[in-house]
Amino acid sequence: MRFRSRNYINSWGRFFWFAAFIVSTFVLFNGFSYSNFRFLFGARFEPVLKFARKTPTANAIVSGEHPVTQILSVRETVLLPDQVILFLKYPRSARLFTKEELECVYLSVHNPSPVPWLKQSPARVDTEQLSEQIVRCPSGPRGLLITVGSKLNGVFPAGPTHHWDSLAYEALVDNDNTTVVFVKGLNLRPERVFNASRFECVYGEDFSRLKLVLRSEVLSIAQEIVRCRTPLIVLNSKKKVNSSVKVSVRIKGGGTLPSIARLGFLSDSGRDPLPTRKPHETCICTMARNQARFLKEWVMYHALIGVQRWYIYDNNSDDDTDQVIESLFNAGYNISRHIWPWVKTQEGGFSHCALRAKGSCEWIGFIDVDEFLHLPSGLFLHDVISNLTSITTNFGNISIGEIRVSCYSFGPSGLKRIPKQGVTVGYTCRLVVPERHKSIVKPEALNSTLINIVHHFHLRDDFRFIDVDRRMMVVNHYKYQVWEVFKQKFYRRVATYVADWKDEQNVGSKDRAPGLGTRAVEPVDWSSRFCEVTDTGLKDRVLQNFANPKNSLLPWQTTSNKKAGPWFVEEKNTSKVQEKEYRLL
Repeated sequence: MRFRSRNYINSWGRFFWFAAFIVSTFVLFNGFSYSNFRFLFGARFEPVLKFARKTPTANAIVSGEHPVTQILSVRETVLLPDQVILFLKYPRSARLFTKEELECVYLSVHNPSPVPWLKQSPARVDTEQLSEQIVRCPSGPRGLLITVGSKLNGVFPAGPTHHWDSLAYEALVDNDNTTVVFVKGLNLRPERVFNASRFECVYGEDFSRLKLVLRSEVLSIAQEIVRCRTPLIVLNSKKKVNSSVKVSVRIKGGGTLPSIARLGFLSDSGRDPLPTRKPHETCICTMARNQARFLKEWVMYHALIGVQRWYIYDNNSDDDTDQVIESLFNAGYNISRHIWPWVKTQEGGFSHCALRAKGSCEWIGFIDVDEFLHLPSGLFLHDVISNLTSITTNFGNISIGEIRVSCYSFGPSGLKRIPKQGVTVGYTCRLVVPERHKSIVKPEALNSTLINIVHHFHLRDDFRFIDVDRRMMVVNHYKYQVWEVFKQKFYRRVATYVADWKDEQNVGSKDRAPGLGTRAVEPVDWSSRFCEVTDTGLKDRVLQNFANPKNSLLPWQTTSNKKAGPWFVEEKNTSKVQEKEYRLL
């Protein structure tokens, strides 16, 4: 009996040392941190999801022949159709380079020499966070590796490079703790829910080693949006993983999409319920490119009719859009700019915006910068919405979750130059029949798939939409402006499932200019086109209510940073005469 016990103890001893040797070897050769090691054996410690092995050159800068101290790293590089996006990461408290200090550097893939083949100035440099930048570089010749450098510090090592046509590019943890991933490359049909069981979500840093990633269930997948069940280990380690852990989508039995989608959270806790009363009654979200000269009028006008919050998704602008937004913010407008470099992703951008607005906005409208909500009744927007949604219906417990507003398309109205008083006053001739519609939605009413086709969203089963009477509210769409403005539409459409104007596809679509074709050549009679009926409704309201009675200037024509308000006449009785005082609300 004692002999058996001794053999039993010796067997377990040999097993213990063998297991210790295997675990030590695994830790040594797979780059696990000490925190990961503790995670394998102890449940009280929070794991650190850190799977990538660092190479010896990762902390060096190529400067001639000698590496110098690292100042920044190129975290990711994405090749877009006509430019390259580089994401830079700086050490904490480091000074960020300016656009003038940075260079786009093009290196030969086949030549190991650090001497650049080509250098160009970046098109734009944006600061995303305190220690991160987004650099836009011109596309270079094929076969070149693209990175950045500085005139004083040399060339920085290139980061992982991804092609835009197959990529997970954004990820947010929703209030219900699910992860929403935005992807390119699945090529799913619009407005269709796909079979989620064919996919799975993966969390980690190195997706080429599936044994070292966390996998989770896909709850829904439609268009370019995937909703995943977030692993508890990720939720519990939020403060540690949100800047390092990436999310992607794997096709079961197939490959995993490359990813730059680092996990983001909508709130500090990640588990906060929606507030019972949100801070803003009405908000607007738009995606814009190079709309700086029209943005001021668009924001100020909508503020005057009751909009309280603006989300601007900047889609690769290279004008003064950022400066206009900053000046509006400094003037008191609750407006924010979100850098959204992803091409032809308007549907995804609107879904992303709806998630962000869920905790702040009771209602949010999705319209373009050339679209203005017109309220012929003279009421404020929140009053119109309240009247529409309080109407007694025969649908039982079903609530109103979306308000669909018809769009009138305005033409050049005889003009050949941009109107000085703005589009709301300058363009007064339109087509008779409205084209399509735009929507104002309750963010929490949206279907979990977040399916939308720009003009409207899919709703949850307990919500329905209503069409607004055009006598109550309509969208004035200044679609066909003077040629100088209109020709910019030929650059690229932002919607995913809409052909660009230069493409020989769907030439007869309502999204095109009738009879214009696919070339940006100004017709001789352009200024008189699209004029079937004169409509001065919005112009009259703007001039009557918003023009300064002393100089007739509209709020967006002045250089003042004071937040605009409607002018009205207030009669005051004095001891001598009756005078009129003009006040600015």
